[in-house]
Formats: sequence, C-alpha cells, structure tokens
Amino acid sequence: MGQPTEWWRSAVIYQVYVRSFADGDGDGTGDLAGVRARLPYLAELGVDALWFNPWYLSPMKDGGYDVADYRAIDPAFGTLAEAEKLIAEARELGIRSIVDIVPNHVSDQHPWFQAALNAGPGSPERELFHFRRGRGKHGELPPNDWPSQFVGSAEPVWTRLPDGDWYLHLFTPEQPDLNWARPAVRQEHEDILRFWFERGVAGVRIDSAALLAKDPALPDLAGGPDPHPFVDRDELHDIYRSWRAIADEYGGVFVGEVWLPDTERFARYLRPDELHTAFNFSFLSCPWDAGRLRTSIDTTLAEHAPVGAPATWVLCNHDITRTVTRYGRTDTGFDFAAKAFGTPTDLALGTRRARAAALLSLALPGAVYVYQGEELGLPEADIPRDRIEDPMHGRSGGKDPGRDGCRVPLPWTAGAPHTGFGGEPWLPQPADWASYAVDRQTVDPGSMLSLYREAIRIRPVFGDGPLAWLPAPEGCLAFARAGGARCVVNLADTPVDLPEHTALLLAGGPLDSAGRLPKDTAVWLRS
Repeated sequence: MGQPTEWWRSAVIYQVYVRSFADGDGDGTGDLAGVRARLPYLAELGVDALWFNPWYLSPMKDGGYDVADYRAIDPAFGTLAEAEKLIAEARELGIRSIVDIVPNHVSDQHPWFQAALNAGPGSPERELFHFRRGRGKHGELPPNDWPSQFVGSAEPVWTRLPDGDWYLHLFTPEQPDLNWARPAVRQEHEDILRFWFERGVAGVRIDSAALLAKDPALPDLAGGPDPHPFVDRDELHDIYRSWRAIADEYGGVFVGEVWLPDTERFARYLRPDELHTAFNFSFLSCPWDAGRLRTSIDTTLAEHAPVGAPATWVLCNHDITRTVTRYGRTDTGFDFAAKAFGTPTDLALGTRRARAAALLSLALPGAVYVYQGEELGLPEADIPRDRIEDPMHGRSGGKDPGRDGCRVPLPWTAGAPHTGFGGEPWLPQPADWASYAVDRQTVDPGSMLSLYREAIRIRPVFGDGPLAWLPAPEGCLAFARAGGARCVVNLADTPVDLPEHTALLLAGGPLDSAGRLPKDTAVWLRS
C-alpha cells in the first residue's frame, strides 16, 4: 500500500448516508449513535475511511444538502460532541472520517440568507448571493435562461421576492447559490474547513465542485457562451488552491464531485496544488460491456496520469440507481435523464454482475468508494409515490422516480422489527428486506457481504503498481498488477478457460464443471 501520509491513494472508502445507516434512538431516522454502535461492523468489513453525507443542521429539503449551519449537527442525527466522539472512535479502529461540504449553496434558513431577505434590495447582505432585478416591462421575467441542475425539471432557477428582486438557485428554491466573488464567502468556507480538520476529520468531499463560480454578468445560455457561465470556470482553481493550502496544514485530503466530459479540463482539478482526488463518473455510469468498461478504465487512468493523481472507482452512491438493479436491466448504463418508473430488472442477473463488478473495481489501481448497502447486494427499492421525499421527483412533475430508492434504511437483523434498523424507518423498507440482513449474510460464506469482506481483506495482493492488460477472449477483461495478482472478468455469453495460474484467490461465483469461468463472473488469480 502507499505511504501512511498518502493512504487515500489506495483506500477503500465507505459512504455513510447517516439518515439510513442505523437508528440509535428509535425515532426512525439514522443517527450518529447508530453509526457509533455499528463501528465494529465497519471495522470487520475492512474499510479505511468513512465518507459521511451532510450531517449538519438542515431543514432537509434536499436530504441535508441544504445546510443551515456547518458548525452544528442536525438534532435528528445527534450533537457536535457525538460527531467528535464518532470521529475519534473510528480513528481508534483505524478508520478515518471524511465530511461533506456543499459550497455552491446554503439553505434558505441559513442566517446569511435570512439577513439578506430582511436587508432588502441593494444591501451588502444580498451581495453574498446572486440577487437581480428581473427582465420584462415590470421585472416579471427571470434575469436569465439558466436551467435547473435537477435533470428533468422544467422549473426556473430564479425565485422572485415580494420586493421585486430575484435570487438564483441552481437546485431548489430552498438552496440559494452563494456569490463566490465575495471575499466573505471564501473566508467563511476556509474557516469551515479548519473547523472540521481541527476536529479530526481526515478529508472533505466537495459537492458540485465545478459549479461555484458564476460569470458576474449572468448571461443567457442561449447561443452557447464560452466559457460556460456557471460550469467549470477558471476562477475555481484559485479557490481550490487556497483550500489545498489549508488541507496541507492538517494532512487532510479532498475528493471533488466533478462531472465534466472534457478529460483535460477534469484533470486540472487534480493538479498537485488543488484537489487530491475526484469521483470517476465515467466508470459509474458505464454499461456492463467489456469494450466500454475497458475504454472507461483506460481513459480514467490516462486522464489522471499527467497530474499524478490516483483514480477513484465508484459503482453507486446516494444519487445513483443501485448496482444490482441497474445491471439487471436491458440498459445497464446510468443516465439521470433516463430514469423512469416501472423499468423491469432481473435481480439474479444483476446480482451476479454486481459481484463481478465488485471484484473488478477492487482490483483496479486507485481508491474505491463503496456506498452503504452495496456490500449487502441491496436492490433499488420501489418507494410508494406518496412517500417519496426527494425533490427531483416533485420538480419533475412526478415523472422522475427520484433517488430515494437507493436510500432505504439498511437491514441489520432479519428477525427484529424493521430488520434491526431501529424505529419505523423514514422510508419504507421492502417486504423482502430481511433476506438481505447483515446477520444472515454474515453466516453465509456465499453472500455478497462475505465476498466484500474477503475481497477487501486480500486486496493488498494487487500491490501499488500500474495495470497491465493481458490477452483475453472476446468479451473478457484480464489484467495484472505489479503485486503478481490478476483479475479476469467474463462479460461474454459463454464460459471461458482461465489463464494459467498458481492459485485461485477469490471468485465472484462458482466455476463451471469444466473449471471454466462462467459469464458475468470475475476471479482473482495468482500468476
């Protein structure tokens, strides 16, 4: 593995969506007490770090990504003192903590925005956001034509106040965008970073990292202005260089949520004086296809190489359709715009492929992120429409099923009420959730949980070296790493012979009667 100070280069990082992980006080909402009680489970899983989705004070209009106070824990989750204990207790088990920062916007309940509302047009308080007069004879039209960043939403990104001003929100009206051209905004976020680094966090995940800076003229998108008025603007890099200096003081790391199709532009965020890592959305959204996956892997490694940054490999997160469900569909890729109710899936097929994908991702060079419940093979849940809370559903006019299907509280104990989660969960658990419970999977050597535990345990056999592709039959992926281990994945329609090897280290499923690798199965071999 890498040097101790560069643990993040090859880490397995587990994403904790606190609201749905474990409920410690029985109110149906996951909390810090629940996470603390389950730290032994996470230690046994073998992960190196935990990434916590926002746990701050929030009205929860967007699952906590509408932050009212970055220095306070929402009472639904616990207290700041509990967060400090959780960070310290996890560290005693060898597990680091990463917190989520949402710098593009705050909640409309944030003191700054409330002050701006009270101060009125033209005030210094409003300069911390993007307030503008409207267009049209009476200012009745939004200041520009920018689209919502919630895919499928036709709602405007401007809301008009009774005093005539409009304010910008790329997401929901409850999430006003900050004006990063103001020094006070930059200073506040630098202070927030120090606040959490001083409480022992090892890193920070940056939400919507490419959206912060806006063209001060706020021009229309019609006509394709270049550069883009609010995506991937050059001013961002000065912000992240100042952040990196703070992280370096504390030995902290950053991971950015950067969705960019331009690989050269993407790599700029990973220069040695900016972010340490960024999420790899190309791999996450890639269909289950050997050629497409190989291209995604090659492209990812190539775009990281010039800046010396490690790649990250992600199959699913709190926004994305569960891997088991996605891989069981006719279209195995992921696109927010394609989400729809009633899409059929073959869960047996999806589970088999998800097991192979787990071994593939854990064998690649770089860091791996595992979203909670992926290690249990949880499928996407069908949430009754009257129970959906995700604003993507409402803002699409009810057409988009939203993201709640991957956020259903975890099943811990098959025979316990609410499968051991705690109180009645804030999102309903499917009727078959007990079949995925941790206690059942723990005693089943063939379970998804057992596969993840063993894969993470022996993952160091791949070493730190680069990937070298090996000859393989059509529809298969095979590569070696410097540690002497190989990974072979069969995505073809028929079984294939294994290459010569001295030991079978781990298999995602049984070989066939002739010792061949079945379709949709992966193995780790020692050469």
